[in-house]
Amino acid sequence: MFEVEVHSYLREFLREQDNFTWPHYLTMARLVARALRLGRSALIQTGTVAVKYPVSYLTPALLEPKPVILVAPCSIQEQLLTTEIPQLQKWLKTDKKLITDDKFSASDSFSGLILISPEIWLSDRLTNKNKFPSNLTTIIDGADFLQEYAAQQLTQKMEQQDWDELMDKCPQLKNLIRNVRVSLTKTIFEHPPNLYQCYPLYSNEWNKLHELFQTLALEAYLTPNLVKFWQYLRREHHLLWATIARDQGNFTLHLTPLEVATSVAPVWQQQPVVFIGTFLDWERNAPTYRFELGIGDVTCLKFAPNPNNEQIQLYIPERMPMPNTPQFQGSIMEQIRLLIGLSNNINKLVVLLVGDMPLKAQVGATMAAEFGSRVQVENINITENSILVSGWKFWQQNHHKFPTPQLLVITTLPIPSLENPLVAAKVAYLKSQKLDWFRVYLLPTALREIQRAVISVRASQGVVALLDNRVNLRSYGTTILSAFEPYIRYNYLDPTWFGLDLS
Repeated sequence: MFEVEVHSYLREFLREQDNFTWPHYLTMARLVARALRLGRSALIQTGTVAVKYPVSYLTPALLEPKPVILVAPCSIQEQLLTTEIPQLQKWLKTDKKLITDDKFSASDSFSGLILISPEIWLSDRLTNKNKFPSNLTTIIDGADFLQEYAAQQLTQKMEQQDWDELMDKCPQLKNLIRNVRVSLTKTIFEHPPNLYQCYPLYSNEWNKLHELFQTLALEAYLTPNLVKFWQYLRREHHLLWATIARDQGNFTLHLTPLEVATSVAPVWQQQPVVFIGTFLDWERNAPTYRFELGIGDVTCLKFAPNPNNEQIQLYIPERMPMPNTPQFQGSIMEQIRLLIGLSNNINKLVVLLVGDMPLKAQVGATMAAEFGSRVQVENINITENSILVSGWKFWQQNHHKFPTPQLLVITTLPIPSLENPLVAAKVAYLKSQKLDWFRVYLLPTALREIQRAVISVRASQGVVALLDNRVNLRSYGTTILSAFEPYIRYNYLDPTWFGLDLS
């Protein structure tokens, strides 16, 4: 059987390597091999960073005689092309050809491995371009962000140049176009600046735009880009919103689906798909993740972090003020100073995760005044003993570039804020569908963010400090804590975590 062959080759390969210590290589490889052999979809949650597991899907992909599509973000592709694939091909003595998306042609008779970015692959599938064969088993690494990739591909924009092109293309409707544009400009610029730099538009603005597009469509004046915008404008469950360049007096309109499952569900029917991600869902069968993406029943596998060498020290101080109180900022600054003071002994990276943007700026400024150039706010160029002040998104996108931290401080839980107009719009949509918007959207988002953020600290069995008291006082606190497992919980600071000997 193909699974036995893959197991045997990979086992021998791993025996000769010193840096492959993840315990689940063979189990994952057998499931991927089974999916390739039977043409059945599967979903794998690795529970570890992407640098560890690619050999588990590359071994069956390279041994499989039929062509295989591998979808991976550019950051992972670089690792595959420079290290894993050449190393494995040499060991396996396989001459399976590898081709990237920019060199692939649908007319080619190709039986190798096709390496594609998720943006290009989703664009091809969602627009029915069919550049890539639709019946080939497809492995998607980095499936954690499929929903975001899909939303980006399904979002349509109308920018400054689109208005200018319309004015040039149909001068007889110039006054109508100008009047709608002026009206939208007035409405959009009346919004006060907000932290998220986005502004939802409602029925009045939607109606004006709809009437303009209807007229332009009847006269066949729409440009190819605006034909798509018009198509999306007529669909249900889409949010019309704007971003503003205030210094230039311009705005960009966006049309974003409030859910992507309806659009992407047909994609998974075109070929068997193996979804691979670090943490996709807090449950093994990934019901929330599959609901968000319209994925049907698939074979699911979830690996948990190893309690023997990936357990963290979780410090949660008692009686912290709640995040929405005036006392909160002073209390977290006191805790941060204490933690940094203890960690000075180890000379390793300290990361302060601050989701609230004004608070992030305040923490950065206060820490810089006390600790000088060690403090960096969302900067790539850091050293071993830097203190990095970061938002969740920046840390998630860049943590693999940094030294392993010994201390990660989480100031507040990463529950999406309803003050973000896009979050509020999605919550309103889920309410209209009579869904539990907190447990379908806000809570799963927070759990995934926590698991992905903490993963880099596990390598050093380091310290995570959680300063948000909601984990103690809210009914969902126990569920939040499950995202940190395995851990040992403390309500006091132990200096020995930082190499201090008090004897």
